[in-house]
Amino acid sequence: MDNAWWRSAVIYQVYVRSFADGNGDGTGDLAGVRDRLRYLADLGVDALWFSPWYPSPMADGGYDVADYRDIDPAYGTLRQAEQLIAEAHDLGLRTIVDIVPNHVSDQHAWFKAALDSPPGSPERERFWFRPGRGLDGAEPPNAWSSIFGGSAWTRTKNADGTPGEWYLHLFAPEQPDLNWTHPLVWHEHEQILRFWFDRGAAGVRVDSAGLLAKHADLPDVDPDHAPGQHVHTDRDEVHDIYRSWRRLADSYDEPRALIGEIWLPDLQRLARYLRPGELHTVFNFDFLACPWEPARLRESIETSLHFHEQVGAPATWVLSNHDVTRPVTRYGRADTSFAFATKRAGTESDLVLGLRRARAAALLMLALPGSAYVYQGEELGLPEVEDIEPGRIQDPMHFRSGGVDPGRDGSRVPLPWRGDEPPYGFSPDGAVGETWLPQPTTWADLTVAAQERDPSSTLALYRDALRIRKTEPSLGDGALTWLDTPADLLAFSRGDVVCVVNLSADPVDLPAHEEVLLASADLDDGRLRSDAAVWLRLPTTDTPER
Repeated sequence: MDNAWWRSAVIYQVYVRSFADGNGDGTGDLAGVRDRLRYLADLGVDALWFSPWYPSPMADGGYDVADYRDIDPAYGTLRQAEQLIAEAHDLGLRTIVDIVPNHVSDQHAWFKAALDSPPGSPERERFWFRPGRGLDGAEPPNAWSSIFGGSAWTRTKNADGTPGEWYLHLFAPEQPDLNWTHPLVWHEHEQILRFWFDRGAAGVRVDSAGLLAKHADLPDVDPDHAPGQHVHTDRDEVHDIYRSWRRLADSYDEPRALIGEIWLPDLQRLARYLRPGELHTVFNFDFLACPWEPARLRESIETSLHFHEQVGAPATWVLSNHDVTRPVTRYGRADTSFAFATKRAGTESDLVLGLRRARAAALLMLALPGSAYVYQGEELGLPEVEDIEPGRIQDPMHFRSGGVDPGRDGSRVPLPWRGDEPPYGFSPDGAVGETWLPQPTTWADLTVAAQERDPSSTLALYRDALRIRKTEPSLGDGALTWLDTPADLLAFSRGDVVCVVNLSADPVDLPAHEEVLLASADLDDGRLRSDAAVWLRLPTTDTPER
């Protein structure tokens, strides 16, 4: 098997809770995934990334982990996970598991022991417990804010019921941050990696990978800090952790891949995580957040490729995941970019326009050098579900913003597989009760079964694109050459394959070509329509014999 498979891989994100329900309780599970492994193999992806499947109180969709060495009973058993990894491997699909090293659940054994122990105890040293400021310690130790909104500190109670120390949580209060200066924290996570690598996991996706190291004194944020000296984000010492993990990953006969989730606007800083001996790849959120504008897209692509080349790493390309607004909805808005700070409920979207652009973006992404990620439902062209009843919303981002942020549940609605009404085959026939998040009643035409009958469907487009990508040696990892085009077009060659994306308002002529390999929309009398993309085969140039 190819030890550098991750350089060209297309990796499919499985959000287990919403993929497929095998036991009829309305929640996705491992049995449901195993039943549909053939669907994923037929789609043409190379690996499956599973969002956290560990035991969890679900305060943050499973990213509050109570036990890293087991499976949440709602999803199945550890034995089923081992079977899934083996069955996927037999179908040519590698498995990537999600590791959450910045924090644990407040139900994790370590944190429960810390709460039961006095200030200054060894149990508390694994976390960031501190006395408060002000009168009687009633104010948080510093002014850090939670990424989910509000303070990053929660106060505990002493055994006698009086107010106690505060603990740090960069996310929800149910997610206390670990102290990565503690040797037991290092050791524990190395053992967790071994646990899953020994069970056949081909790699790990590292959640919030840039947040692990904190300034030891926990000072307030200095807006003029030097690069690498933010109090809790992208600190220079975090790289020591990943150098240690890389040595462990490389010790296996087939080296395991380390994939980082790091939100950084500075791509030069991001590339530092990819230096030899550190992570293999990181998510390219600059490309994901980029608006549907030719100049901005080209700049993102060129900058990403430049900084990745500097460290000898492949770029990765991603359009969506379980945290961001789905592309069909995002690309149909007046502002087609993405930022957590500007998300608002009730923002209008033209879903017809958005789908057209999302299909074009898929061909653009899959033609670029490096690896790519597909979030479940992206291959079906699913829109964001934006009318979930308030009583059904579960995402803490929504609640901690006071309802201003619509939250992330709209991208996590259970997939539609077949049929004309909910649950669209997500649960077995005869299942009683609703899916854990409600599905729209308008998704009958978006089911897998409906799209398999339609050769022009988004599912067909993804299957064709992934098939061609596998059979064309110039696609995947490698070089890119830009073609000279008007400013509102993007066109580049990968060997004898050319990708053209039309971001203008009118159809455009295509460059000379021998064959149309695939188009995101029907051509208009041989011309490429607005908001469409096409893959072309360049003409062969035979040299006459002398």
